[in-house]
Amino acid sequence: MKKIIEIAVVLVETHFLPKIIQLERAIIFKFLFPVLFLGANTLTGQQGPPKTKEEYQKMYESRIQKEVLNGVYIPKDLGDAFAQLNQKIDATSKQKFKSLPEEEAARKLHFSLGRWMVVNWSFYEGSRFSDFLKKTGITHPDDMAQFVMITYHRYLNQTPLDVKPLVEKFQASRKEELENRTKNGTILHEEKRKREPKDGER
Repeated sequence: MKKIIEIAVVLVETHFLPKIIQLERAIIFKFLFPVLFLGANTLTGQQGPPKTKEEYQKMYESRIQKEVLNGVYIPKDLGDAFAQLNQKIDATSKQKFKSLPEEEAARKLHFSLGRWMVVNWSFYEGSRFSDFLKKTGITHPDDMAQFVMITYHRYLNQTPLDVKPLVEKFQASRKEELENRTKNGTILHEEKRKREPKDGER
């Protein structure tokens, strides 16, 4: 029995473990490394964060007019985004994605495809596509990625996009989250002031 266990350990260490490590490395280099690399390029390519609200607005207005940011083409609307995803995703991956339930597909790809969209399509800094999504009613970058993945899933499966109910769902979720944070939040500082009586109250 001891000999069998020793053989099993040797097989794991010499055969299976290297393959598992190799798979993990492949996943990291395929999905995470490009995101980190492009994210670093985005940061280093900027002059620095805006110091005032006016500077931010000026930078934002400039960014949302551009077709290309940091060497990456920015879709102008949802249909354009679908066309870009069709070009970038191979047929096998596309088939696996569309075969999953939409919410599961969006959840599973949130930190790969979703993160790619957030970084490369500049959902945080602002782009013409993020501006389009904001005008649609989606304001948080993570929600933008989820929204695009869910509607892309529906597009691939040739089902109605039903944009309005989906937008309302994201908005309700964010509202609930904000209310919970406000309700359960910790007061960092509380100050009481004595009000001076007004004329006629003395």
